[in-house]
Amino acid sequence: MTEKNQEEQQAQETAENLVSEEELAQSESITDEEIIESLGADESDADLGQMVSELQGEIAQMHEDLLRARAEVENIRRRSQEEVSKARKFALESFSESLIPVRDSLEAALAHEQQSVETYKEGVETTLRQLTQAFERNSLKEVAPAAGDAFDPNLHQAISSISDPNHTANTIVQVLQKGYTLSERVVRPALVVVAV
Repeated sequence: MTEKNQEEQQAQETAENLVSEEELAQSESITDEEIIESLGADESDADLGQMVSELQGEIAQMHEDLLRARAEVENIRRRSQEEVSKARKFALESFSESLIPVRDSLEAALAHEQQSVETYKEGVETTLRQLTQAFERNSLKEVAPAAGDAFDPNLHQAISSISDPNHTANTIVQVLQKGYTLSERVVRPALVVVAV
């Protein structure tokens, strides 16, 4: 027999010898007299009988404490699952509320057909301010490196690299598209051209 087979056989024999909780609950409780007999003492030994009674009381109390602890753990597990479920369900609620006024502004701009270019520009600037405020309230931040900043692969994505005598190696020459982070996590890296 291999070691693995021996271990499996020992585990199976051990499992067969174990008594389940249901069997313990259904079994009759042992009387004080039976415990005293099994210890080989006389029934007249009052101290031993009293000790057995005290120990049985402690066991009953520990069993009750165990049941209460299990119930408490189950309640905590259930409550935490409900909280996680609610958090997932309503995670975007705040962000959605912030974006609704931006959509309202865009729809209002499209509803007015006879507007001057200056009025359209003013409306777009107002809408951009609303969008910027929505981003700020929800910890969505721009990643907009300037030319000459060091290239950071955690925040930037190099689209191409060029040889430029005005820039040192591994610095940004041009930003093609801004990036964004949400609570310190990159949502979209900034697209950049890097000097070599």
